[in-house]
Amino acid sequence: MLDQYLFIFAQAHEDFRIPELRSIAELHQFPIKIPEDIDVKRPFAVLGLEKEEHARILARRCILVKHVYEFYASATSYEELHEKNRALHARWDKYAADTSFKFFVAGFNQSIPQRRQKDVVESFSYMDFQGKIDMKNPELIMGCFEEYYDKQGTMRHKHEGDGNFREVFFGRLIEDGSARSLVQKFDVKKRAYYGNTSMEAEISLLMVNQTLASPGKVVYDPFIGTGSMAYTTAHFGAFVFGSDIDGRQMRGKENQPGIMRAAAQYGVAERILDLGTFDVTHHPWRCGGFLDAIITDPPYGVRAGAKRLGRRETPRSLRRPISAPSTPRPDDQPYIPPMKLYELSALATDLVLLARYLLRPGGRLVFFLPTVTDEYQEVDIQTMTCEGMELVANSLQDFGVWGRRLVTIRKTTSQDYPPPAFDTAAAPSDDVDGAHVPAHRHFRQKYFQKFRSPTEGDEEGSQRSLSEAIEQVAEDNNLP
Repeated sequence: MLDQYLFIFAQAHEDFRIPELRSIAELHQFPIKIPEDIDVKRPFAVLGLEKEEHARILARRCILVKHVYEFYASATSYEELHEKNRALHARWDKYAADTSFKFFVAGFNQSIPQRRQKDVVESFSYMDFQGKIDMKNPELIMGCFEEYYDKQGTMRHKHEGDGNFREVFFGRLIEDGSARSLVQKFDVKKRAYYGNTSMEAEISLLMVNQTLASPGKVVYDPFIGTGSMAYTTAHFGAFVFGSDIDGRQMRGKENQPGIMRAAAQYGVAERILDLGTFDVTHHPWRCGGFLDAIITDPPYGVRAGAKRLGRRETPRSLRRPISAPSTPRPDDQPYIPPMKLYELSALATDLVLLARYLLRPGGRLVFFLPTVTDEYQEVDIQTMTCEGMELVANSLQDFGVWGRRLVTIRKTTSQDYPPPAFDTAAAPSDDVDGAHVPAHRHFRQKYFQKFRSPTEGDEEGSQRSLSEAIEQVAEDNNLP
């Protein structure tokens, strides 16, 4: 039978909590029982674990865990709470004789006055602890947490409604969540090298936990950019290889590559295996089945668009005539091949096929996928999977009219598969009558149209579209 533990979560990225807990439990190979009716919007959850050490492991690795307590009781009134706690006399009586201790009372969505905090603490006098009261460094910490309904946005005194809580929880502190301090350590603003598309630290750490990164594993980021996921992945002991179609993102403007400067800042430079500049659709991998995980945030065109080698058809009126350069080209001037847009839905499908080729059995693909909220359906993610790959988690970071989904897919087969063909011509068409169009298809266009239907466009939108087309032609042909 599993013991019960009270988890107290940070009130951020609620949809990511359960996948993170399950991933770390899988990494360390122990069972965890999560209630089917768990409400992730609440900061408290009672979970089942085999032993206290497993609770400590989760507190030390999970980014969204603030504290873990041995769960004693919960109730909607203190009378009920004390009745349940008395029945558990054997659980806490062993600490009563000579253990230094501290009691404290905290409220969620409510400030509790000092006077009532004292009354609540004294109501536990029947526990008869004889040890020294030590408020700074006690051997035992007993916590009592009152959860109130959210009243944000209402005008009231900070103590109004005091005592009318939704539920109260009581338990013994096992460990404070130490992994949350990594959010500050990897803060982008404190980093030696970053760009306008660098992933924020907290999300980067959550992504890494989904990969099951640990010492000795090899993780690949095919759209590494400025390396946000590389540093956090390497922090947990994994080796990282990264690539990007634009080497300038990885190098920066100084002699030492920007990614290596930042990696040295975090003390993980020796775990960055190498960096390569190439188009993922023309990759150099000659064999598969050797990676433990692939982690990436594919560009989807808001701040930077996904590109692949090749030229796209452009209107004749926008083509620039070819002429000889007015000045000789310097001998050391690098050749920049022409590139074209890489449509997001094709990229996502290709990424899953590439992962099936490169991952070892049990390896994971973890990536973000932006979707339009009103258009999203579960089938959008399900249709991206293929034979030998299964969906593990799908967590939403909600921005209102759109959101981005952290998708985790596991390779379930030991069968060898060929690399993907990257054939965009074979991609499903939007023109098929009755066919469901995934909510991430043509996301860039939808974003700049402010998620309005094409019929709602105005003159401003038309002018913007023309401007974007001219800009894109210049990019495709490497023009200034």
